[in-house]
Amino acid sequence: MSCKNHQSVSIISVQVYGLLLLCLATVTGCAVGPDYRPVQISVPESYAGPVAGSVSSTPDEIRWWTAFDDPMLSSLVERAIYSNLDMKLAASRIRQARAARNIALAGFGPSVNAGGSFQRSQSSLGSFGSSTGGTDGVTSSQFQAGFDAAWELDIFGGVRRSVEAADADLLATVEERRGIFVTLAAEVAVNTIDLRAFQQRTLIARQNLRAQKHNAELTLKRFIGGFIGGLDVANADAQAATTAAEIPLLEASAAQAIYRLSLLIGREPGALISELSETSAIPVASPLVPVGVPSQLLRRRPDIRKAEAEIHAATARIGVATADLFPKVTLYGSAGFQNREFSSWMDWSNRFWSFGPSVSWQVFNTGRTLSNIELMEAFQEQSMISYQQTVLSALQEVDNALIASEKEQDRRNSLEDAVAASRKSVQIATRLYTLGQTDFLNVLLAQRSQYASEEALAQSTRTVSTNLIALYKALGGGWEVVLPEPDEMPARPFLIDE
Repeated sequence: MSCKNHQSVSIISVQVYGLLLLCLATVTGCAVGPDYRPVQISVPESYAGPVAGSVSSTPDEIRWWTAFDDPMLSSLVERAIYSNLDMKLAASRIRQARAARNIALAGFGPSVNAGGSFQRSQSSLGSFGSSTGGTDGVTSSQFQAGFDAAWELDIFGGVRRSVEAADADLLATVEERRGIFVTLAAEVAVNTIDLRAFQQRTLIARQNLRAQKHNAELTLKRFIGGFIGGLDVANADAQAATTAAEIPLLEASAAQAIYRLSLLIGREPGALISELSETSAIPVASPLVPVGVPSQLLRRRPDIRKAEAEIHAATARIGVATADLFPKVTLYGSAGFQNREFSSWMDWSNRFWSFGPSVSWQVFNTGRTLSNIELMEAFQEQSMISYQQTVLSALQEVDNALIASEKEQDRRNSLEDAVAASRKSVQIATRLYTLGQTDFLNVLLAQRSQYASEEALAQSTRTVSTNLIALYKALGGGWEVVLPEPDEMPARPFLIDE
């Protein structure tokens, strides 16, 4: 082998070994910046509020809304999963986060560009010292086509940290979608119970109105018979008219609850009127909810899990910013064909190629890189504070729901006794008034008490159920539900003419 060939082989060997070393450094090199550590936060061993279930029990109500035994409620929640616009928006954000992660992941690989060019040029002979000094020159053509490649080696882990941050961002969007569903299920349930409560209150008002009209007719007959004065007739008519005036407001509130439910499932306001107009009882579930312990709440609540993922992303971005302090090593290469004649352009003898590494190091940028690191550290600090605030708010929500649920249940038990007593009072007062043994004022007061207690009982029943919903929501109930993949929920623009 000639000395020239031996030298060429040595140069190529050095290049290959150098490339292998650089690739090895890229794979095994340390990623700069802090490594993420799971957040450690102190939480109490038990909730401050009264626990209605076993403290050691693990909350396992995945589809907690089925505990209310209302098929319509369950149907509305299931429909909302696929058609609610906030859920579709959250699915779109997940697709966006996945695309952003793929962009970050692309930083590991090289970029290759293909191109071609044609150039026609003329040079003056006089410019090369022609003795004639003429202006005629040489016309030539240049054909070129090939590839250019560049590969920045991730020696200091900037790309790895970018992918790590993108992974955490993706997890945060997934948890955000779960949180939206937890809130959505609670809103559907609350509005369904509100609708049932308005329907029940309307039914109570109509029943009392019939009784009051009956008493008004009775007083009118007694007035015509000369047994009583006109004051009793006026009082009876006024009470019936007052009750009648409340019914349109209750009907309007029921209709508005239907409109809200329609919006929650992504439909026009009147889409559910025929389906939900029939009066039904207020759904009630068992107050015994296995709430578990606060440490379990950290793994169940989607907003807490999202806040933790945001800390992870902020930590990784400190490494991305820190990587800018170090040199960047890039491998460049190009290959192709060039010739003056088109007919022999692609001949193997007309090939060209080049290869070599390049190192760049930004040694001074007026403190921009260091300031960017401080900026990322501030974002991490803010995400830590937001995480702590989210945990404390979650604990407060659970304790609030626990105390409200227990005390409202006690109130409802007392109101049931009050309704039974007021109904008995109305019966006694009406019988005595018919026998002429008492005046109409006692009947009037008894009827007002009955209507007020029945109205209060209906509202308390509604509050008992909504407090249970608030407790399930505070516990993160429903986050375990397997939601459809984002690609299964295409978001299509709403068209008026559809």
